[in-house]
Amino acid sequence: MSISIGKRILLGFVAITVVILALGLYALDQISAVRENMNTIVKRDLTVARQLDDLGNKARDMGLLRRNAVMAALMRNRPESELTQTVETWRRIGQESEGLFGDIVRTANGYSATAPSPARALAWKKLADTAGLAANDFRQLRAVSEPQFAAITARDTDAIEARNEPINRMQDVLLADIERTREALDEGIAAGQQRAADIYDRSLWSIVLTLAASVLLSILVTALIRRGVVKPLEDVMRFAERVGDGDLSGTLDARGNDEIGRLGRTLNGMVAGLADLARTNRAATADLNAAAAEIRASAQEQAASVEEQFAAVQETAATVDEITHSGAQIGKRAGEVIATAQSTAQTSRAGLRAVADTARAMEAIREQAEAVAGNIVALSEKTQAIGDIITTVNDISERTHLLALNAAIEAAAAGESGRSFAVVASEMKLLADQAKAATGQVRTILGEIQRGINTSVMLTEEAVKRAAAGKARSDTTQRTIEEITAKVEESVQTFQQIVASTNQQQLGIEQVMGALQNIRQASQQTAAGTREVEAASANLTELAQALMTLAERYRH
Repeated sequence: MSISIGKRILLGFVAITVVILALGLYALDQISAVRENMNTIVKRDLTVARQLDDLGNKARDMGLLRRNAVMAALMRNRPESELTQTVETWRRIGQESEGLFGDIVRTANGYSATAPSPARALAWKKLADTAGLAANDFRQLRAVSEPQFAAITARDTDAIEARNEPINRMQDVLLADIERTREALDEGIAAGQQRAADIYDRSLWSIVLTLAASVLLSILVTALIRRGVVKPLEDVMRFAERVGDGDLSGTLDARGNDEIGRLGRTLNGMVAGLADLARTNRAATADLNAAAAEIRASAQEQAASVEEQFAAVQETAATVDEITHSGAQIGKRAGEVIATAQSTAQTSRAGLRAVADTARAMEAIREQAEAVAGNIVALSEKTQAIGDIITTVNDISERTHLLALNAAIEAAAAGESGRSFAVVASEMKLLADQAKAATGQVRTILGEIQRGINTSVMLTEEAVKRAAAGKARSDTTQRTIEEITAKVEESVQTFQQIVASTNQQQLGIEQVMGALQNIRQASQQTAAGTREVEAASANLTELAQALMTLAERYRH
């Protein structure tokens, strides 16, 4: 089961938050424990310390009162009431001290049962035992002190002095017992402080270990995020950069069903579509380039043929012009033909040769015109082939436009990761629009060329017809001159017929000149159309080269 990137990051931060929350709760618990331990030390230990201080003060006061009573009895100058008051005060303080000893023992035993640690329980137990011993010594001191106070009341000096030394020793023992009790309390306080220090150290190490675990968990979450999010994104960016540079040969390893996996599969599909488009575009461009080259070569051959045809027409026109001059000379010499029959016969033979040359030239013109018509028909078929190629290029441009639109939609769906593909899709759309516009221009030029070719075909056919008519007239002229040549010596009267035939020949020559002029104009128009075809084929070749350059940009 694949988890999305957002859920991975959320789970990582939830884990860190749970650890930090657990650390905070544990720290609060430890702080509460330290606080409770300190409150226990302050509340219990200070209470017992005040009781011990009060007990020590009472014990010292009792000793002072006893010594004052002893001194007053020995001095024998103190009133009886003062001695009585001193004894009563001693007894009252003794009674209070007895109750205070009992309170301390009970308190120590109670605290020993509820101590938070064994060391504290042992310290309270020791304090209770020491306080119990001190209470026993205090009771013995009171018991021993009562006979002395009786002797003081009786003012028995010997009895007072006899009991004074043991009582002083017992007083010192009692004070030492109270001091040991205070030391036991100090030991309990030290044990409480040690427990607080242990809790603090344990809390400190627990917090340090928890912080270390949090840091390790953060590092682990960061590594998982880098492995599952950052590295795949870097791979996608490197793949997108290669595609942006025109490398369509690779594929992206798209695994899982998360956002990056779906993005990788989408990118692979888009790159596969771009590769197919590049291959189709390259093949179509190669065909277009070959067709353009073939059309250009054919146009160049046609142009050369038209130039040769134009040169032949010029030569024929010069020949016919010479024939015209010859006819004029024949007309000029018509008046002298009677006297110069021989000269006329020679001139007739020259005219016969010229007519034969004219017939041959007209035949050559007709053949060349038919060749021109054939070339123009072939050129028309090739322009139609160009139209088919342009239709194919237009279809390719429309498919490129549609694929660019799909790529733009996919890039928009990919968001920021698909920005480079949006640039590629935009450039492909611009290329498709340019190719479509160029095909429109080429189609327009081809239409103009087709119309020029149709016009050239009509003019060429008319020229062929006129050349045939001129040849027929040249044949007639040739037969007429032959008859003139055969009958020139027969009679002068027949020369009139020769003159008429010569005039008719002049009219035929003029018609031939007109036909040659038409042929020359048709040749010029054909040459212009051929140059336009050559220019269009050159533009088509440049377009094909541009398409090839663009197609070579994408490697697959």
